Amino acid sequence: MESPRRFDTITIIFNPNSTGDAPRLAEGLRDELVPALPDTEVLLTPTDHAGHAIDLAREAALSGNALVVSVSGDGGYNEVVNGAMASGAEDVVCAVLAAGNANDHSRVTGRKPLGEAIVEGQVRRIDLLRISIAGTDAVPAAEPVHAHSYIGFGLTPIMAIDLEKGSKGAIKEMFSVARTFRKFKPFEIRQSDGERRKFDSLVFANISQMAKYATLSEADDHPSDGKFEVVIFPHMAKWKILLTALRASTKGLGDQPSYSRYRFSTLKPLPYQIDGEVKDVAAGTDITIDSIPQALAILG
Repeated sequence: MESPRRFDTITIIFNPNSTGDAPRLAEGLRDELVPALPDTEVLLTPTDHAGHAIDLAREAALSGNALVVSVSGDGGYNEVVNGAMASGAEDVVCAVLAAGNANDHSRVTGRKPLGEAIVEGQVRRIDLLRISIAGTDAVPAAEPVHAHSYIGFGLTPIMAIDLEKGSKGAIKEMFSVARTFRKFKPFEIRQSDGERRKFDSLVFANISQMAKYATLSEADDHPSDGKFEVVIFPHMAKWKILLTALRASTKGLGDQPSYSRYRFSTLKPLPYQIDGEVKDVAAGTDITIDSIPQALAILG
C-alpha cells in the first residue's frame, strides 16, 4: 500500500443556505479532521451564489497540494470538479460528502466514510465525461464542461425535475416516472453517420445508477475504464417506454454498450441534464461526449 497522501490545505465547500444539512455536515467534517491532521490547514468555505463553487474550487486547487471537498449533492460536486479541472493543477484531489437530495456519485462510488478516507489518504483516479458544444450562427461555442456521473437528453432531464422534488423510495419514484409522461415528447437528432433518429431518452453514464434507484447498467461501479455506457431508449409507444423506465427503477436495464466518444447534432433546442443540473442546448448544434480517462484524483 502506498504511503498516505497528506495535504497542505483541505478546503470544505458548502452552501450555507442549503435547505438540507450541508452546514452541519461541513462543520462536523472540519471538527473530525482538525485533530486527526494537525499539520493540515482545514478551511470551511461557504458559497455565495450559484456557480460560486467553481471559482472557489479553482482558487483552492491553485494553492497547491490541495484537497477540495464538496459538501453537497451531485450538482454542487459538479461545480467543484469543474473548478478543479479548470485550474490545471496536477496535484489537486477532490471528494464529496453527500448532502441534499441527489447523491448518486457518492452513493455509487463511495467506499468508506469520507473522514476516515481522508485520514487514510489513499488517493485513486476516475474518469470524467466531457461535453463539448459547438457554436451556431446565433449562439457562440461554449467551453467544454465535465461531468462526474452522467449526461442525459430527452426523458432524463424531464424525469429529474420530478424526481428531485423529494420522492422517497422506489415506489414513489416509479410514480414520479409515470407523471412525466403527461409532458414528455420524443426528440430527434442527427447522429455521426448522418442519419436522423428519434429517441425518448439518451443517457451517457459514467456510473451505473442515477436518481436514487434507477439502475442504468451492470457495468463496474468504479468509473475508471476509459469508457462510458450509452443507454438508449429509441422512440416507442408510451406504454413500452414506461415499462422500460419502471424496469430501470426495479430490476435494472442490464448490460449497455460502451464508448469513449459519441457525437451527434441537435435539430431542435433540447434540455439536458448534467450531474443533476438541467441545462439547454440550441438547435443545429454539434455535440461531442468524450471519456477523459483517469482525469480526476479522488478520495472517499
